[in-house]
Amino acid sequence: MSHKTPDRVPVMCQLSLGHYFLNAGYQPSKIWFDSETFALAMLDLQKRYGFDGVLINLPGRPDDWEKYLSSYRKMDNYEELVWSNGYETIVPHDDNPHTFLPGKIPLPRASFETINLNDISSIMTPGYIWSTYHMPDLWGFTPGADLTEPASYPASFTNALKAVKKHAGEISIHTEVFSPFTHLLELFGYQEALMGMMIHPDICRELLEYFTRIALAEVNVYAAEGGIDAILVSSAFAGAGFISREDYRQFVMPFEDIVFREIKRHNLFSYVHTCGSIGDRLDLMAQTSVDGIDTLDPPPLGTVHLEEAKDKFGKRFFLKGNLDSIRELLNADDKTFEEAVTGRLKTGKKGSGYILSTACSVSPYVKPERLGKLVNLAVKYGAF
Repeated sequence: MSHKTPDRVPVMCQLSLGHYFLNAGYQPSKIWFDSETFALAMLDLQKRYGFDGVLINLPGRPDDWEKYLSSYRKMDNYEELVWSNGYETIVPHDDNPHTFLPGKIPLPRASFETINLNDISSIMTPGYIWSTYHMPDLWGFTPGADLTEPASYPASFTNALKAVKKHAGEISIHTEVFSPFTHLLELFGYQEALMGMMIHPDICRELLEYFTRIALAEVNVYAAEGGIDAILVSSAFAGAGFISREDYRQFVMPFEDIVFREIKRHNLFSYVHTCGSIGDRLDLMAQTSVDGIDTLDPPPLGTVHLEEAKDKFGKRFFLKGNLDSIRELLNADDKTFEEAVTGRLKTGKKGSGYILSTACSVSPYVKPERLGKLVNLAVKYGAF
């Protein structure tokens, strides 16, 4: 990340939750809701695959989270958890969990017609990401708490980080916060939020300023806990498949840059995870304070050719990703897989500043044996 020359190209893939559920050997709902179990699952697979670091991409939960359960059922392909407030969570055996109102009714989102920027309750709707991840009325957050203030976060918020630090050893540890733009999309739902950017741009900007303060608070909570090397800003939906270059300039860049600068203020590395077609906005990313770029989806997933990105921006950023998890790992024969990996290693290691990784999360059904070959190939073809 600092562009210093290591002994070889480092390897660090973000694993999908489905991959953890299928391969870590722990109960999926425990991985999702229990911070200690999540940390152990993460570190077990990190050691199994030889990865040089881990990304803690779930928030911490209270140690006594199970007391909030009113019922639990294990079915053939999923688990069903019902909470004391009536919410229902379905945990598939190979995919992200989903939370519903009683009767499997989708969680409501905010509306541009009714949202009141001076009323926190109109923002903290059940379908907003803070509810689906944390369910504030269950997870120890004071109702109506000011989430822009680090002091409002319960100690359990960093439980996953604490557990990883306790068991990790000498690896690189990264945490994650959501981009203000991701918060906006989750608040209204993606279609309504994208329409709102055209119809209600001033409301969107005011909300983005508010969500920026939430992201800053999270950064400060993680930095105060310590023991981390980098913070990833998850901005999955800011690629050209969702928004134009000009919308990126208006609704993403200025707000994420504030977060990147705050991460830098704590002497930590920042990087941004943006999926899909980002080849047309790498130059805009270069105008922010971010240290690195994650995913770098290659065609046909996206528009980034690693060699071009290295030539134009290899000195400006550290780069992570570019391997197609489906075409080059899951469905590829051994020859195609090895050629894809060795090609990225030979290109990426020039001038250092490259981390071998899948472009996005590792697909749930990628074989563990294949992931275990990444470090071996990095030792052979990624040595300096």
